[in-house]
Amino acid sequence: MSQAATKKKKRLGREELTLNLMILPGLIILIIFVFAPLVGSLMAFENYVPAKGLLKSKWVGLSNFDFIFSLPDSKQVFMNTLIIAFSKLVVNIFVPVTFAILLNEIRVNVCKKIFQTVVYLPHFLSWVVLATVVTNMFSLDGPINAVISAFGGNPIYFLADNKWFRTVIVGTDVWKEFGYNSVVYLAALTGIDPGLFEAASIDGANRFKQILHITVPALLPTVVLMTALNLGNILNAGFDQVFNLYNPIVYETGDIIDTYVYRIGMVERQYSIGTAVGLLKSVISFVLIISANKLAQKTTGSGIF
Repeated sequence: MSQAATKKKKRLGREELTLNLMILPGLIILIIFVFAPLVGSLMAFENYVPAKGLLKSKWVGLSNFDFIFSLPDSKQVFMNTLIIAFSKLVVNIFVPVTFAILLNEIRVNVCKKIFQTVVYLPHFLSWVVLATVVTNMFSLDGPINAVISAFGGNPIYFLADNKWFRTVIVGTDVWKEFGYNSVVYLAALTGIDPGLFEAASIDGANRFKQILHITVPALLPTVVLMTALNLGNILNAGFDQVFNLYNPIVYETGDIIDTYVYRIGMVERQYSIGTAVGLLKSVISFVLIISANKLAQKTTGSGIF
């Protein structure tokens, strides 16, 4: 090997070492807070007793999982999670795409920036703060019921009514996130060749037809990819939101896997059962994201990984 090649190899080695050192802090955090806690998943297969620890607690195999499916409310919890999460998935795709298309049609940049800023703001507020706002808005003496009463209707306690609780959960989540979620679609819109719109305009296509035949097809690969990414989180129906808004009255329609695990594992201190439910959720999510990746590869030609 020549001297120049040796120097080049050493230089590349130093650059790779520098890059590896840059990601080292992130890897350490990942190991401490992600991989190390996975050891605790052993509790799902044990009759865990804190005083005995993981190594000395009695091994029970899949008994905890059998117990979960024998519980009368476990099926309802999984059903609630799927309904809420799937509703959020669908609406959080449709609304941001629609908003991005409409915002892209605004030609006055000042107005566009104002709209963007206003709709982005709720994303940066936690549900601890927003739950108070939502509770006040949907209370019996809140502005929503004031409007209903003004039109001759009867006040509704939305957060204590099983018929309305899911609707409020999905609606408020969309209100909080649709502005931020539209960023990806706005970026995709900037990649569309302006010549396509000019050609369509010359052919006599109005703005609606241009959106229908140019904008929407151009956004379709991004929509499929984002749907595939979110499908892996379909069992994450939003712990922060539900926990801050629900109450025992709406457990029938509002209790989800995460809140169920919290009550069983942390409140009732059934650590093994809570861990088993959480592990089952993770396995299902893993299968879903692999399936979503295969679907994305077949439909768009590119997947998540």
